[in-house]
Amino acid sequence: MVKDVAARAAVDDDGALDPRVTALRAAVARCRRELAGYRANLPDRHIAEDELAALAAAADAGVPDVPRLRRGLLVIAGALGSVSALSGALTEVRRAIELFGTPRPE
Repeated sequence: MVKDVAARAAVDDDGALDPRVTALRAAVARCRRELAGYRANLPDRHIAEDELAALAAAADAGVPDVPRLRRGLLVIAGALGSVSALSGALTEVRRAIELFGTPRPE
């Protein structure tokens, strides 16, 4: 039931998608494109690709779990290291995650 509520929360009464979800989808898509176009060897590329796919799936499912988004961002940042060519896309993902605010304490 909680997942149903979260998925419905991604769409308002008029059927418009939550702009935070839209921003997250766009940021993740950009990061995936730029990572695919970055041809240098990255030993942990597959980890970043897998985590970006997980973030995309979370955004597609509705309003995602904020702590999960933050963990995912850390995994991606760790996998990519300090690749300056990807820093703009990764910053966009971080900013999109920040739109969801601070996670509530459990």
